[in-house]
Amino acid sequence: MHKVVIIGSGPAGQTAAIYAGRARLEPVVFEGGFLSTGDLMTTGGQLMITSEVENFPGFPQGVTGPELVERCREQAKRFGAVHREDVIDEVDFSGFPLRLKTGNGDWLETATVIIATGANAKWMGIESEQRYLNRGVSACATCDGAFYKDVHVLVVGGGDSAMEEATFLTRYASHVTLVHRRDQFRASKIMVDRALKHPKISVAYNAVIDEILGDDKKVTAARLRSSVDGSVREVACGAVFMAIGHDPNTKIFRDHVELRPDGYIKLNGWTQTSAKGVFAAGDVADSRYRQAISAAGMGCMAAIDAEKLVEEYEATGVLGGHG
Repeated sequence: MHKVVIIGSGPAGQTAAIYAGRARLEPVVFEGGFLSTGDLMTTGGQLMITSEVENFPGFPQGVTGPELVERCREQAKRFGAVHREDVIDEVDFSGFPLRLKTGNGDWLETATVIIATGANAKWMGIESEQRYLNRGVSACATCDGAFYKDVHVLVVGGGDSAMEEATFLTRYASHVTLVHRRDQFRASKIMVDRALKHPKISVAYNAVIDEILGDDKKVTAARLRSSVDGSVREVACGAVFMAIGHDPNTKIFRDHVELRPDGYIKLNGWTQTSAKGVFAAGDVADSRYRQAISAAGMGCMAAIDAEKLVEEYEATGVLGGHG
């Protein structure tokens, strides 16, 4: 029986593996892929689609997302973490030990579990969106906004997150245009008022993006189509930010840990879920910050929480000298 199994390999999962490894818990990390529920737990998390990370401490010149993930992975391996290129497709948290079914059908037992399956940004689903990903298309203004100083940018969405992204981007962009498919926003009134009062923000109402245009190196414009009369126009811009929400990878846990109404894992205390021995860290439980550094911090916390429980199990004889 394992002492700790970590599901997910982004900054939360890898940091949990580093701390659990140093605590001699011999963590096993399931790195990701498609789950039977249809969720996609991206190996390495959202950092794998982030070209440049400039706000992670310790990298004054910046670092690419994939390089940061790999460095964390190697550090975890140094402390004994075992990484498996596999997924967890089914769980049973009804008692001790906790049981997990792997992608190849095997069941394993563990004293504790750290869920770090992350959340995936929602996309429009057009081909050009993926073609220009990290070359002008982003789903994180906090991560990438500084790369577009004095540039006209578009923000797609109509909720609170879109208002927040647009307002944040005014620190850098020459102008921000909100692109919304309806004539009214679903965001809270205070958020809408704050955004619309800003002199750098304007709105393209009743509009959707048909295509993102560029020179094969960067975004140069977007083709907008009216949702009212179908007319099309091009708008010059240097970046398009998606702010249409995120989907947490929690479907396989739905009947096993308590979720919030928005689908994210509900925490009872610091990183404890409603199931004893099951902890959660990173974007799977955090819909507010969604940063690599905050996910890493939660990974640290979850590993320490798991370590304390393992110590309790060992002290009371519930868990013996298992590896």
